[in-house]
Amino acid sequence: MFERVLSFLRDLPASAGTQASADDPRIAASALLYHVMNADGVRQDVEWERFKAVLAESYSISGAELEALAAAGERADNEAIDLYAFTSVLKRHLDADARKAFIGLMWEIVYADGELHELEDNTVWRVAELIGVERRDRVEARRKAAAHAPGAIGTSSDE
Repeated sequence: MFERVLSFLRDLPASAGTQASADDPRIAASALLYHVMNADGVRQDVEWERFKAVLAESYSISGAELEALAAAGERADNEAIDLYAFTSVLKRHLDADARKAFIGLMWEIVYADGELHELEDNTVWRVAELIGVERRDRVEARRKAAAHAPGAIGTSSDE
């Protein structure tokens, strides 16, 4: 399933023209991943590196193209008033399995620092609800990410 979402994300079209928009699924995904990374108010280097690694792997990009997508996601998130603008784009472009896998990517970024903060947990919960990922799938994705995290501790009240 993870490979399916990566394949799907790679195939999404980049926005036409030079100005990226939140309607671009790549920008929407980048903005949501950036948002969860900053949900606890602290952006650690390990989280930033995992964010960029997820983008690089998901879209098969590197260098200036990777930096531009990361910057576009950051800018879109900073300018957004809510998550709906991004989640509605992903809900239109991703099938159910790809949406579940996207939640898994969010959990990877959450656990990059080995910790789960309640604001990160809440952010993933809200995104999952908005894109139609059921609770059991969200919790399972969290468990998988936590199991692969370096020294991960902490769970949410979901269990």
